[in-house]
Order: sequence, then C-alpha cells, then structure tokens
Amino acid sequence: MIRFLILSGYFELMMYLQLTGKLNQYINTHYSYLAVLSAILSLILAIVQLINWMRRTTHDSHGLTRSAKVISIILLALPLLSSVAIPSKTLDATIVSAKGFNFPLAEGSGDSSDGTQIQYLQPNTSLYFTKSAYDKIMKKELAKYEDKSDITITTANYMEIMELIYNFPGTFEGKTVSYSGFVYNDPTDTSAQFLFRFGIIHCIADSGVFGLRTLSDGSSYPNNTWIKITGQIQMAYYAPFKREIPIVKPEHIAKIQKPENPYVYRTF
Repeated sequence: MIRFLILSGYFELMMYLQLTGKLNQYINTHYSYLAVLSAILSLILAIVQLINWMRRTTHDSHGLTRSAKVISIILLALPLLSSVAIPSKTLDATIVSAKGFNFPLAEGSGDSSDGTQIQYLQPNTSLYFTKSAYDKIMKKELAKYEDKSDITITTANYMEIMELIYNFPGTFEGKTVSYSGFVYNDPTDTSAQFLFRFGIIHCIADSGVFGLRTLSDGSSYPNNTWIKITGQIQMAYYAPFKREIPIVKPEHIAKIQKPENPYVYRTF
C-alpha cells in the first residue's frame, strides 16, 4: 500500500506541476512531454502495486529484509517529500550574489564550491555536440542574424542569440539589440549593470544566468528590477575578466513588469 501511495503521489505531483504551470521552473518546456509520460508511467505502476496489495502478493520485494524494504521505500519517497517540503522559488539576482561575482567565460561555465555547476553570461551548448556538429549549428544560426542591423531578442530566441553574441562578438559589434531582463548591479562599477535572464538548456541542473553588461543611462535601478533596453553592441575591456566582452551602450531603457514566466529556454 505504501508503494501505491508514493507512486500515486508522483502522478499527482506531475499533474500539479502541469496544471499550475510550475513545471517550467524545473525543465525546458520543450521536454514537457516527458513529464506527461512519467506521470502516466507512475499511474500505471501505482495501479499495479494496488492490485498486488489487494492480492496480498509481494513478488516485487520477495527476499528483501525488513530494513532493506524500509530503505527502498525511503529512497522512493525522498524526491516526492523534497518537492513538498521545499517550496519552489523563481531564480533571480539573489543567487548571483550568493554565488559570488565570478563569471568565468572560459568554456562558458564555472564550477562553484558546492559542487554544482551554473553557466554564466554565455549559454554553452557545445558540451552536447561534437565540435564539427556544434560549429555547423552555430554557423546555421548565425546566418539568420549576421545581415541584420537591428535585432529583437525575444523569449524564444534569447538563448540562441546570447550564445551567438559571445561566440561571434565581432559579427554583432555595431548592431542594435533590444531585449528585457532583470538588473544585477555591477559591484565593480556603479555606471554599469548586467541585464540577465535565467535560462534552462535541458533542466534546472544545467541552468544559468545569461545576458550582457550594459552601461547606465544615468538612472539607478535596484537588483531584480525588470527593464527593457535598446542599444548598440560594443566591445569593451572588463578588468575583472582581463579581457574584452560584448556590452550594450543604451539608447533607450524602460522599466517593465516582471513576465509571468521569467525563464528562457534553449531550442534547436
């Protein structure tokens, strides 16, 4: 009966995440069908466990000691209990501050001291392809923007364009871009800030904070303020990185409301 309750709990959890729209805080929405499949599978397994319990059969755990049964139940229930006990929270500038101001661009990502890995500034999807396949994909995506002088960065193409800007900064230098995100004030320079969005490549485990450093228009915005910026891509030396990085010289900045879904996702 306990296994039936746990498995039915997984089904209910998946349905809850689907119906409330909170699933997008955990995985790339393009893979939401996997959550549906897992919910269906959990329901089927729960029904099987209920039938077995009603028949008083224990073939699934035959031969296990009592302690082994208890451990197996705890392990099975742990993810479910964690999802209930730990409330979900939208990631914002707080996690940037918590991780420390350190945005390594080498390899496009950085390791934190707690063993987790968060990508910074530049989405790096090269880890999922061979070098030749990755180069081919980048060139194909670059062809959509290299002849444009004005580029609107939307929720749909955010991750794609950010990866291209950092991979081909010379191609984008001088182009005008328009995009929105939340402010993270540059602790090294009061005249600049970073404009970020949290992005998910496949799931929350490979998420990151992606965006560009922007110069100020004279206004001061606190962390987590959502703004929309239109400006020109330029290259500028950034001392903490000891290298030049693409930045935005603003032509127009406007404060906006936080979107209903603040996350962006990588599509191919």
